[in-house]
Amino acid sequence: MIDIGKGTPIVLIPGLQGRWEWMRPAVEALAKHHRVVSFSLCDEKTSPFTWELAMAFDNYVTQVGAAMDRAGLSQAAIVGVSYGGLIAAEFSARYPERVSALVLASALHSGWQPNATQQRYLNAPRLMSPVFAATAPGRMSPEVAAAIPAFGARLRFMAGQGARIAMAPASPTRMARRVAWASAHTFADPRRIRARALVITGEAALDRVVPVQVTEQYMNELQSAQRVVLERTGHIGLVTRPGRFAEILGRFVDDRRIPA
Repeated sequence: MIDIGKGTPIVLIPGLQGRWEWMRPAVEALAKHHRVVSFSLCDEKTSPFTWELAMAFDNYVTQVGAAMDRAGLSQAAIVGVSYGGLIAAEFSARYPERVSALVLASALHSGWQPNATQQRYLNAPRLMSPVFAATAPGRMSPEVAAAIPAFGARLRFMAGQGARIAMAPASPTRMARRVAWASAHTFADPRRIRARALVITGEAALDRVVPVQVTEQYMNELQSAQRVVLERTGHIGLVTRPGRFAEILGRFVDDRRIPA
């Protein structure tokens, strides 16, 4: 668990890989003006949080509250990234009194189902992980090039992000289990969420991980939700353009106008 910065508290929930370290550029950008609490998901080996196999997806919802308790926070802005969006939305529906604002960034929706290719990975995560890794450049390179057009800067980003991933490796088996847990979970109705909400995505043509239209389903369910596109990004805009991501998110949680 990491707890840095001062200001309006923000709880940042990681995606399917389960590691907060992959989001470090966003954590550091947000912490310039806000207090940021983040963590790896509780079934990661390095996590200090307990979990039980029988609790399945509920482990993660419980973890959000436990992290807030450890940080001494009765209420915070809850931010879910990708798979973390499912956790953030569920926590916000169940514990509205603890949520000052909800931000869903390139978030999965409970109606999402893996396609045929993704299902093959999930059925044999260890066997298919080399294939998944080999196809990653095709998914991510276009959006990295769009966000960071200068070749030298792009190389520095790729080296830095590669180092972060190497230092905090994801487990294909745990990732597959997380999808299975979410698929079997009965989610609370998002229309129960009372907090102000912001839905952030990248550009539809650049997000090759979670289709933008999947995240946009929240717009039909969250009352008065705001919608922002983080230009020149796809799925990982929080790390390719962390300053702009932090500006948008920070202004929203502080209830200030989001600049165009």
